[in-house]
Amino acid sequence: MMRLWPVSFFPVVCLGLATLARAQSPVDATPSGATPPPVLPPASTVAATAVPITGHDPVWEADLAAFNQADYDQAIEALISSFEKSTGKQLVPGVKKKVGLKVYTDSGPGLATPVPMVKAVIAALERRGFKNHDIFIVVLNSLRARMTGYLPSLVTGKTPFNGNPIYVLESGRFYDPVWFYDSPLPERFDPVFAAQQTRDSSNTSSKDEDRKSFLDTILFLEADFWINLPVYTDHPILGVNGALVNATLWNASNTARFFRSPANAPAAVAEMSAIPELRETWMCTIASLQEYQYIGGPYFNSLYTRSEPKVWLSNDPVMMDSLMRDRIDRWRKRDGFDPISTDIRTLEDAESLGVGSSRTTNARIIRVN
Repeated sequence: MMRLWPVSFFPVVCLGLATLARAQSPVDATPSGATPPPVLPPASTVAATAVPITGHDPVWEADLAAFNQADYDQAIEALISSFEKSTGKQLVPGVKKKVGLKVYTDSGPGLATPVPMVKAVIAALERRGFKNHDIFIVVLNSLRARMTGYLPSLVTGKTPFNGNPIYVLESGRFYDPVWFYDSPLPERFDPVFAAQQTRDSSNTSSKDEDRKSFLDTILFLEADFWINLPVYTDHPILGVNGALVNATLWNASNTARFFRSPANAPAAVAEMSAIPELRETWMCTIASLQEYQYIGGPYFNSLYTRSEPKVWLSNDPVMMDSLMRDRIDRWRKRDGFDPISTDIRTLEDAESLGVGSSRTTNARIIRVN
Protein backbone atom coordinates (compact mmCIF):
# COMPACT_ATOMS: atom_id res chain seq x y z
CA MET A 1 0.00 0.00 0.00
CA MET A 2 1.20 3.48 -0.85
CA ARG A 3 1.05 5.75 2.13
CA LEU A 4 2.31 8.85 3.85
CA TRP A 5 4.14 8.48 7.14
CA PRO A 6 2.76 11.05 9.61
CA VAL A 7 3.34 11.39 13.33
CA SER A 8 -0.10 9.94 13.95
CA PHE A 9 -2.19 8.11 11.42
CA PHE A 10 -5.40 9.68 10.16
CA PRO A 11 -7.93 8.00 7.87
CA VAL A 12 -6.68 7.31 4.33
CA VAL A 13 -3.84 9.84 3.96
CA CYS A 14 -2.13 12.48 6.01
CA LEU A 15 1.07 14.47 6.01
CA GLY A 16 3.16 15.23 9.08
CA LEU A 17 6.26 17.13 10.05
CA ALA A 18 8.09 14.16 11.44
CA THR A 19 8.33 11.95 8.38
CA LEU A 20 6.42 12.36 6.32
CA ALA A 21 -17.30 23.67 -20.78
CA ARG A 22 -19.33 24.40 -20.31
CA ALA A 23 -20.30 20.88 -21.39
CA GLN A 24 -21.41 21.65 -24.92
CA SER A 25 -19.88 21.07 -28.35
CA PRO A 26 -16.24 22.16 -28.17
CA VAL A 27 -15.15 24.80 -30.66
CA ASP A 28 -12.38 23.27 -32.78
CA ALA A 29 -9.84 25.88 -33.89
CA THR A 30 -9.17 24.01 -37.14
CA PRO A 31 -9.34 25.20 -40.76
CA SER A 32 -12.71 25.90 -42.33
CA GLY A 33 -14.44 22.77 -43.57
CA ALA A 34 -13.02 20.49 -40.90
CA THR A 35 -15.26 17.81 -39.40
CA PRO A 36 -17.39 19.27 -36.59
CA PRO A 37 -16.33 18.27 -33.08
CA PRO A 38 -18.29 15.63 -31.14
CA VAL A 39 -21.26 16.77 -29.08
CA LEU A 40 -20.81 16.65 -25.31
CA PRO A 41 -23.61 15.96 -22.81
CA PRO A 42 -25.51 18.92 -21.38
CA ALA A 43 -24.58 20.46 -18.06
CA SER A 44 -26.01 23.20 -15.91
CA THR A 45 -24.80 26.52 -17.30
CA VAL A 46 -25.51 29.78 -15.51
CA ALA A 47 -24.34 33.36 -15.56
CA ALA A 48 -21.72 34.59 -13.12
CA THR A 49 -23.10 35.59 -9.73
CA ALA A 50 -21.91 37.31 -6.57
CA VAL A 51 -23.97 34.97 -4.38
CA PRO A 52 -21.80 32.49 -2.42
CA ILE A 53 -21.69 29.09 -4.09
CA THR A 54 -23.08 26.08 -2.24
CA GLY A 55 -22.98 22.38 -3.09
CA HIS A 56 -20.55 21.04 -5.66
CA ASP A 57 -17.76 23.42 -6.64
CA PRO A 58 -18.52 24.86 -10.07
CA VAL A 59 -16.25 25.42 -13.03
CA TRP A 60 -16.02 29.03 -14.14
CA GLU A 61 -15.55 29.43 -17.88
CA ALA A 62 -14.33 32.36 -19.97
CA ASP A 63 -14.34 32.54 -23.74
CA LEU A 64 -11.37 33.85 -25.72
CA ALA A 65 -11.68 35.78 -28.96
CA ALA A 66 -8.04 34.91 -29.67
CA PHE A 67 -5.07 33.41 -27.86
CA ASN A 68 -3.29 36.72 -27.43
CA GLN A 69 -2.17 38.60 -24.32
CA ALA A 70 -5.05 41.08 -24.30
CA ASP A 71 -7.71 38.38 -24.44
CA TYR A 72 -6.03 36.26 -21.79
CA ASP A 73 -5.74 39.32 -19.53
CA GLN A 74 -9.46 39.99 -19.86
CA ALA A 75 -10.48 36.35 -19.40
CA ILE A 76 -8.27 35.70 -16.36
CA GLU A 77 -9.43 38.86 -14.60
CA ALA A 78 -13.07 37.93 -15.20
CA LEU A 79 -12.50 34.38 -13.91
CA ILE A 80 -10.63 35.40 -10.76
CA SER A 81 -13.08 38.19 -9.96
CA SER A 82 -16.05 35.84 -10.29
CA PHE A 83 -14.29 33.20 -8.19
CA GLU A 84 -13.56 35.75 -5.44
CA LYS A 85 -17.13 37.08 -5.38
CA SER A 86 -18.73 33.64 -5.35
CA THR A 87 -16.46 31.94 -2.81
CA GLY A 88 -15.47 34.86 -0.58
CA LYS A 89 -11.81 33.92 -1.05
CA GLN A 90 -9.55 36.82 -1.94
CA LEU A 91 -6.33 36.27 -3.91
CA VAL A 92 -4.43 38.86 -1.90
CA PRO A 93 -1.14 38.77 0.07
CA GLY A 94 -1.21 37.13 3.47
CA VAL A 95 1.44 36.72 6.14
CA LYS A 96 4.05 35.29 3.76
CA LYS A 97 3.25 37.75 0.94
CA LYS A 98 4.16 35.18 -1.70
CA VAL A 99 2.21 33.11 -4.21
CA GLY A 100 3.28 30.15 -6.34
CA LEU A 101 2.23 29.11 -9.85
CA LYS A 102 2.71 25.44 -10.80
CA VAL A 103 2.96 25.24 -14.60
CA TYR A 104 3.23 22.24 -16.93
CA THR A 105 6.05 22.00 -19.48
CA ASP A 106 6.81 18.30 -19.55
CA SER A 107 5.34 17.39 -22.94
CA GLY A 108 7.70 19.95 -24.45
CA PRO A 109 6.95 22.63 -27.06
CA GLY A 110 3.38 22.47 -28.31
CA LEU A 111 1.81 21.29 -25.05
CA ALA A 112 2.89 23.63 -22.28
CA THR A 113 0.96 26.05 -20.09
CA PRO A 114 0.48 29.08 -22.39
CA VAL A 115 2.89 31.87 -21.51
CA PRO A 116 0.27 34.63 -22.14
CA MET A 117 -2.07 32.97 -19.63
CA VAL A 118 0.64 32.80 -16.96
CA LYS A 119 1.50 36.46 -17.57
CA ALA A 120 -2.20 37.29 -17.25
CA VAL A 121 -2.39 35.48 -13.89
CA ILE A 122 0.72 37.35 -12.70
CA ALA A 123 -0.81 40.68 -13.74
CA ALA A 124 -4.06 39.85 -11.91
CA LEU A 125 -2.13 38.99 -8.74
CA GLU A 126 -0.10 42.21 -8.97
CA ARG A 127 -3.35 44.17 -9.14
CA ARG A 128 -4.33 42.46 -5.90
CA GLY A 129 -1.22 43.60 -4.07
CA PHE A 130 1.50 41.02 -4.75
CA LYS A 131 4.93 42.29 -5.73
CA ASN A 132 6.22 40.91 -9.01
CA HIS A 133 9.26 39.26 -7.38
CA ASP A 134 7.01 37.53 -4.84
CA ILE A 135 5.11 35.64 -7.55
CA PHE A 136 7.18 32.56 -8.33
CA ILE A 137 6.82 29.85 -10.98
CA VAL A 138 7.48 26.16 -10.36
CA VAL A 139 8.54 23.80 -13.17
CA LEU A 140 9.68 20.19 -13.02
CA ASN A 141 12.47 19.90 -15.60
CA SER A 142 14.93 22.62 -16.64
CA LEU A 143 15.45 21.42 -20.22
CA ARG A 144 11.76 21.29 -21.08
CA ALA A 145 11.11 24.54 -19.22
CA ARG A 146 13.75 26.18 -21.39
CA MET A 147 12.36 24.58 -24.56
CA THR A 148 8.90 25.95 -23.79
CA GLY A 149 10.05 29.50 -23.06
CA TYR A 150 9.94 29.60 -19.26
CA LEU A 151 13.66 29.62 -18.50
CA PRO A 152 15.86 32.16 -20.32
CA SER A 153 16.96 31.30 -23.83
CA LEU A 154 20.58 30.14 -24.06
CA VAL A 155 20.92 32.24 -27.21
CA THR A 156 19.35 35.54 -26.15
CA GLY A 157 19.29 35.16 -22.37
CA LYS A 158 15.78 36.60 -22.37
CA THR A 159 12.66 35.35 -20.62
CA PRO A 160 9.06 36.62 -20.62
CA PHE A 161 9.07 36.48 -16.81
CA ASN A 162 11.37 39.28 -15.75
CA GLY A 163 11.52 39.46 -11.97
CA ASN A 164 9.55 36.28 -11.31
CA PRO A 165 11.68 33.55 -9.69
CA ILE A 166 11.48 30.21 -11.52
CA TYR A 167 12.16 27.16 -9.37
CA VAL A 168 13.15 23.86 -11.02
CA LEU A 169 12.07 20.90 -8.89
CA GLU A 170 14.54 18.44 -10.41
CA SER A 171 17.36 20.57 -9.03
CA GLY A 172 16.48 18.98 -5.69
CA ARG A 173 16.69 22.32 -3.86
CA PHE A 174 12.99 22.65 -3.08
CA TYR A 175 12.25 19.37 -1.35
CA ASP A 176 12.31 18.99 2.42
CA PRO A 177 13.59 15.65 3.80
CA VAL A 178 10.89 15.57 6.48
CA TRP A 179 8.01 15.88 4.00
CA PHE A 180 7.62 12.84 1.78
CA TYR A 181 5.16 10.35 0.36
CA ASP A 182 6.21 6.75 0.97
CA SER A 183 5.61 3.90 -1.47
CA PRO A 184 7.14 0.43 -1.93
CA LEU A 185 7.78 0.99 -5.66
CA PRO A 186 11.53 1.60 -5.94
CA GLU A 187 12.15 2.02 -9.68
CA ARG A 188 12.79 5.50 -11.11
CA PHE A 189 12.48 6.67 -14.71
CA ASP A 190 11.24 9.58 -16.78
CA PRO A 191 7.77 8.93 -18.26
CA VAL A 192 8.47 11.03 -21.36
CA PHE A 193 12.10 10.18 -22.10
CA ALA A 194 12.33 6.86 -20.29
CA ALA A 195 14.64 5.07 -22.72
CA GLN A 196 17.44 7.60 -22.44
CA GLN A 197 17.32 8.69 -18.83
CA THR A 198 19.29 5.95 -17.11
CA ARG A 199 21.60 4.85 -19.92
CA ASP A 200 25.29 5.14 -18.98
CA SER A 201 24.46 6.31 -15.47
CA SER A 202 24.55 4.44 -12.20
CA ASN A 203 21.98 4.53 -9.43
CA THR A 204 23.67 5.12 -6.09
CA SER A 205 20.59 5.83 -4.02
CA SER A 206 19.47 3.41 -1.34
CA LYS A 207 16.32 1.33 -1.49
CA ASP A 208 14.90 3.44 1.32
CA GLU A 209 15.50 6.64 -0.64
CA ASP A 210 14.04 5.16 -3.81
CA ARG A 211 10.71 4.39 -2.13
CA LYS A 212 10.23 8.01 -1.00
CA SER A 213 8.80 10.87 -3.07
CA PHE A 214 9.76 14.19 -1.53
CA LEU A 215 7.16 16.93 -1.79
CA ASP A 216 7.54 20.41 -3.22
CA THR A 217 7.23 22.23 0.09
CA ILE A 218 7.90 25.67 -1.38
CA LEU A 219 4.28 25.84 -2.56
CA PHE A 220 2.58 25.01 0.71
CA LEU A 221 5.15 26.14 3.30
CA GLU A 222 6.55 29.33 1.80
CA ALA A 223 3.55 30.80 -0.05
CA ASP A 224 0.21 32.16 1.15
CA PHE A 225 -1.38 30.00 -1.54
CA TRP A 226 -0.63 28.50 -4.93
CA ILE A 227 -2.43 28.13 -8.24
CA ASN A 228 -2.30 25.05 -10.44
CA LEU A 229 -1.87 25.75 -14.18
CA PRO A 230 -1.94 22.41 -16.01
CA VAL A 231 -2.21 21.38 -19.66
CA TYR A 232 -4.38 18.44 -20.69
CA THR A 233 -3.26 15.25 -22.43
CA ASP A 234 -4.33 11.66 -22.18
CA HIS A 235 -2.06 9.24 -20.34
CA PRO A 236 -1.84 5.44 -20.80
CA ILE A 237 -1.56 4.77 -17.06
CA LEU A 238 -3.44 7.68 -15.47
CA GLY A 239 -6.14 8.26 -18.08
CA VAL A 240 -6.08 12.06 -17.87
CA ASN A 241 -2.87 14.03 -17.41
CA GLY A 242 -4.16 17.33 -16.10
CA ALA A 243 -5.07 19.14 -12.89
CA LEU A 244 -4.57 16.26 -10.45
CA VAL A 245 -1.33 14.97 -11.97
CA ASN A 246 0.25 18.41 -12.33
CA ALA A 247 -0.39 19.03 -8.64
CA THR A 248 0.94 15.64 -7.48
CA LEU A 249 3.25 13.46 -9.57
CA TRP A 250 4.63 16.48 -11.46
CA ASN A 251 5.04 18.27 -8.13
CA ALA A 252 7.30 15.88 -6.21
CA SER A 253 10.51 13.91 -6.59
CA ASN A 254 10.89 10.28 -7.66
CA THR A 255 7.27 9.78 -8.72
CA ALA A 256 7.77 8.74 -12.34
CA ARG A 257 8.36 5.20 -11.02
CA PHE A 258 4.60 4.91 -10.52
CA PHE A 259 3.96 4.99 -14.25
CA ARG A 260 5.05 1.38 -14.62
CA SER A 261 2.26 0.28 -12.30
CA PRO A 262 -1.28 0.75 -13.64
CA ALA A 263 -2.68 -0.19 -10.24
CA ASN A 264 -0.49 2.04 -8.07
CA ALA A 265 -0.14 5.22 -10.12
CA PRO A 266 -3.83 6.27 -9.92
CA ALA A 267 -3.84 5.57 -6.18
CA ALA A 268 -0.69 7.67 -5.72
CA VAL A 269 -2.29 10.62 -7.53
CA ALA A 270 -5.48 10.35 -5.48
CA GLU A 271 -3.71 10.01 -2.14
CA MET A 272 -1.25 12.83 -2.78
CA SER A 273 -4.02 15.15 -3.95
CA ALA A 274 -5.82 14.55 -0.63
CA ILE A 275 -2.89 15.63 1.56
CA PRO A 276 -4.43 18.26 3.90
CA GLU A 277 -1.48 20.67 3.82
CA LEU A 278 -1.40 20.61 0.02
CA ARG A 279 -5.15 21.18 -0.26
CA GLU A 280 -5.23 24.00 2.30
CA THR A 281 -2.94 26.21 0.22
CA TRP A 282 -4.13 25.05 -3.22
CA MET A 283 -6.33 28.02 -4.10
CA CYS A 284 -7.63 26.86 -7.48
CA THR A 285 -6.78 25.40 -10.87
CA ILE A 286 -6.81 27.43 -14.07
CA ALA A 287 -6.56 25.60 -17.40
CA SER A 288 -6.60 26.88 -20.94
CA LEU A 289 -8.08 24.70 -23.66
CA GLN A 290 -5.85 26.40 -26.23
CA GLU A 291 -4.20 23.04 -26.91
CA TYR A 292 -5.00 19.59 -25.54
CA GLN A 293 -4.26 16.07 -26.77
CA TYR A 294 -6.66 13.12 -26.81
CA ILE A 295 -4.44 10.17 -27.70
CA GLY A 296 -0.71 9.38 -27.69
CA GLY A 297 0.07 11.51 -24.63
CA PRO A 298 2.02 12.63 -22.77
CA TYR A 299 4.26 12.72 -25.88
CA PHE A 300 3.22 15.69 -28.01
CA ASN A 301 1.63 14.70 -31.33
CA SER A 302 0.04 17.54 -33.26
CA LEU A 303 -2.13 15.09 -35.24
CA TYR A 304 -4.14 14.37 -32.11
CA THR A 305 -4.47 17.81 -30.56
CA ARG A 306 -7.54 20.00 -30.46
CA SER A 307 -8.11 23.61 -29.50
CA GLU A 308 -11.00 25.49 -27.93
CA PRO A 309 -11.04 29.22 -27.15
CA LYS A 310 -11.88 28.68 -23.48
CA VAL A 311 -10.29 29.00 -20.05
CA TRP A 312 -11.54 27.14 -16.97
CA LEU A 313 -11.12 27.95 -13.30
CA SER A 314 -12.26 25.74 -10.44
CA ASN A 315 -11.47 24.57 -6.94
CA ASP A 316 -12.50 21.05 -8.03
CA PRO A 317 -9.63 19.43 -9.98
CA VAL A 318 -11.55 16.15 -10.22
CA MET A 319 -14.44 17.80 -12.05
CA MET A 320 -12.10 19.63 -14.42
CA ASP A 321 -10.28 16.39 -15.26
CA SER A 322 -13.60 14.57 -15.64
CA LEU A 323 -14.93 17.16 -18.07
CA MET A 324 -11.74 16.76 -20.08
CA ARG A 325 -12.04 12.97 -19.98
CA ASP A 326 -15.45 13.33 -21.64
CA ARG A 327 -13.87 15.43 -24.38
CA ILE A 328 -10.97 13.02 -24.85
CA ASP A 329 -13.32 10.04 -25.13
CA ARG A 330 -15.54 11.75 -27.67
CA TRP A 331 -12.64 12.78 -29.87
CA ARG A 332 -11.30 9.23 -29.65
CA LYS A 333 -14.67 7.77 -30.60
CA ARG A 334 -14.97 10.11 -33.56
CA ASP A 335 -11.54 9.05 -34.85
CA GLY A 336 -12.04 5.32 -34.24
CA PHE A 337 -9.97 4.92 -31.06
CA ASP A 338 -11.01 3.18 -27.85
CA PRO A 339 -12.05 5.43 -24.95
CA ILE A 340 -9.96 5.71 -21.82
CA SER A 341 -10.11 2.41 -19.99
CA THR A 342 -12.69 2.20 -17.22
CA ASP A 343 -10.10 0.23 -15.26
CA ILE A 344 -8.15 3.48 -14.72
CA ARG A 345 -9.68 4.78 -11.49
CA THR A 346 -7.65 7.96 -10.91
CA LEU A 347 -10.64 10.29 -10.82
CA GLU A 348 -12.89 7.91 -8.92
CA ASP A 349 -10.17 7.29 -6.32
CA ALA A 350 -9.68 11.03 -5.84
CA GLU A 351 -13.44 11.50 -5.50
CA SER A 352 -13.59 8.79 -2.83
CA LEU A 353 -11.03 10.78 -0.81
CA GLY A 354 -13.10 13.97 -0.99
CA VAL A 355 -10.92 15.84 -3.48
CA GLY A 356 -13.81 16.59 -5.84
CA SER A 357 -16.59 15.14 -7.98
CA SER A 358 -16.20 13.05 -11.13
CA ARG A 359 -19.89 13.15 -12.06
CA THR A 360 -20.02 15.47 -15.04
CA THR A 361 -23.80 15.15 -15.29
CA ASN A 362 -23.85 17.28 -12.13
CA ALA A 363 -21.32 19.81 -13.45
CA ARG A 364 -22.15 23.48 -13.04
CA ILE A 365 -20.44 25.66 -15.62
CA ILE A 366 -20.56 29.37 -14.81
CA ARG A 367 -19.86 31.65 -17.76
CA VAL A 368 -18.13 34.89 -16.90
CA ASN A 369 -18.17 36.68 -20.27
